[in-house]
Amino acid sequence: QVQLVESGGGLVQAGDSLRLSCAASGRTFSNYSMGWFRQAPGKERECVAAISRSGGTTLYADSAKGRFTISRDNAKNTVYLQMNSLKPEDTAVYYCAASRGRFARVSYNEYDYWGQGTQVTVSS
Repeated sequence: QVQLVESGGGLVQAGDSLRLSCAASGRTFSNYSMGWFRQAPGKERECVAAISRSGGTTLYADSAKGRFTISRDNAKNTVYLQMNSLKPEDTAVYYCAASRGRFARVSYNEYDYWGQGTQVTVSS
């Protein structure tokens, strides 16, 4: 079992930056690839970024490319999502997730553990 706790969300203005953190506990963190997902009201949950176990491979949704950066610190059991140039359409609940798979992945059903989510609201 892996427990995931997100933090760092909040209310910001368009153009601002936020860094989300996800602290993991319970199992060896480096055995899991990680992802950040988001879900806006009335929309499906989507993967915005994913990272492999080692951190050597990252994947991004088109909407996140050039603005968001996923990273991980295996010594601290933490994965991060740096979000720059935020837009109102980035408003959503952001979730981190852990997958037993080695490689970065973007499919919702390939993840085994989920955090409770943190709200990000971007005002125009």
